[in-house]
Amino acid sequence: MTKKILLFGAGYVAPPFVEYMLRRPENFVTIAARTLTSAQKLSAKFPEGKTAPLQLAVTDEAAVDAAVAAHDIVISLIPYTFHALIIKSAVKNKKDFVSTSYISPAMLEHDEAAKAAGVTVMNEIGVDPGVDHVYAMKTIDEVHAKGGKVLSFLSYCGGLPAPESSNNPLGYKFSWSPRGVLLAARNAAKFKENGEIVSIPGPELLRKGPKPIFIYPAFAFEGYPNRDSAPYEQRYNIPEAHTILRGTLRYQGNPRFVLTFADIGLLSDEPQAHLAADAPAQSWLDILGKLLGVAASSEVIQEAIATKAQLTGDEKKRVIHGFKWLGMLSADPADKRGTLLDTLSATLEKKMSFGPGERDMIMLQHKFEIEWADGRKETRTATLLEYGQPDGITAMARTVGVPCGIATQLILDGVINRKGVIAPMTPDVYLPLLKELEAEHITCIEESV
Repeated sequence: MTKKILLFGAGYVAPPFVEYMLRRPENFVTIAARTLTSAQKLSAKFPEGKTAPLQLAVTDEAAVDAAVAAHDIVISLIPYTFHALIIKSAVKNKKDFVSTSYISPAMLEHDEAAKAAGVTVMNEIGVDPGVDHVYAMKTIDEVHAKGGKVLSFLSYCGGLPAPESSNNPLGYKFSWSPRGVLLAARNAAKFKENGEIVSIPGPELLRKGPKPIFIYPAFAFEGYPNRDSAPYEQRYNIPEAHTILRGTLRYQGNPRFVLTFADIGLLSDEPQAHLAADAPAQSWLDILGKLLGVAASSEVIQEAIATKAQLTGDEKKRVIHGFKWLGMLSADPADKRGTLLDTLSATLEKKMSFGPGERDMIMLQHKFEIEWADGRKETRTATLLEYGQPDGITAMARTVGVPCGIATQLILDGVINRKGVIAPMTPDVYLPLLKELEAEHITCIEESV
């Protein structure tokens, strides 16, 4: 019997999801996108008769309802702000739903209705969130079952260029618009440390948060807290833990460079008349001179950047070199995009995208400090290192798309049947996922030290 799967989204995470679903001969995937051409382009990558493109605006409630009603399960790989609209339709039509995104308040509002309708609304099943939850809960539940306590939980994850592809001053590359990555640098952070809740305001995160993170000797990482880790005391059921932190990994030097962007005002998304598309041509020297209130001279601007961002010594040399490398101390015309943030994003996207033959990397590590009933202490780690294929599927796309496919198939098969708005936090959900993730070689190496 044919299983009809409705996929919202045709972006870079979608191909490994579709590939996984089509391993089962009974599955048929409808690829719904805002533009028909993007849906057709993805559909054409797969055998004829196994997929169908569909032009569909997620804001067209009647059209969404009609499409959802005609399928067995609904997947959303579009921006999270639209998930609640699709969940509403899924619940109304009694169809299960899967997304890789964090559960937002708007999504959670459908929990009771989903339970009443007998619908599974599965979320947070990519890599981060997703694989991280599965391996966190596996260890935590194992420790508790043996009478132990998890005294500290530290988790860091980063989507990065592979070392040989980190060949620019920021040690970073973009598979999509840099805007979201830059905006994330303005987020506040909250975590539990030595029994106290620590809050770092957004403007101070990259100044106070980053510290060296040692995983493997070959990597020079820095990590900093990622948003609000406090709820994980309850979500992961570790009230005994005195320290709980989930963080972001970057290569050494990246946080200081992004902090410099913030310090001098380049992360502002306020409209600027001189950056409008129809405004006279502007070079980055012109833009920075105006921003910093100094002459549009490379030497003057270099000193103004160093002063405002409090850069000295080798750190100053590295950051200024980066500005030169990006073309931001030249007289060449900048790609004006209306705001400083978007103009900077356009420059980064042009200079820091993945080139031919380059590959990305995912690094994830959990570190658990465990105390056993007899007083023994143990440090346990769970580490995932995944590389993308040069000129092929990225590590990010695979480690998001495949777990999403696994969850979808397990729901179709009736293996995962918990109702309501859920994430992989309970054994009935994460254990089946763990088994299939290991079959796909998306696994954490677990060690005790």
